[in-house]
Amino acid sequence: MPLYEHVFIARQDLSNAQAESLVEHFGTVLADNGGKVVDSEYWGVKTMAYKINKNRKGHYAYLRTDSSAAAVQEMERLMRLHDDVMRVQTIKVDVHAEGPSVQMQKREERDERRSRRN
Repeated sequence: MPLYEHVFIARQDLSNAQAESLVEHFGTVLADNGGKVVDSEYWGVKTMAYKINKNRKGHYAYLRTDSSAAAVQEMERLMRLHDDVMRVQTIKVDVHAEGPSVQMQKREERDERRSRRN
């Protein structure tokens, strides 16, 4: 099945537990449609570059999935209808990267990667 990465932003006035339960909820939507969540990360509350629906901050969450296009479309449809979700972005990838995402890595690890590239 195709591999996807999803990032969504939830409203800032939710609690951390509510934001993390959204990740679980959308994971079950995928599972019900034949897909599976390979990995999920809750990135926390972050300041956005511009206001969305009068909010300056939002709860960011990241999902790595292995599911069919129909399952992803259903999950995105439900995300867009959900009142607590402000933005959704889905990207189809060839291979999932190993380890944590860049957002979850420590600053020292990111600096090591930069020095190896140069």
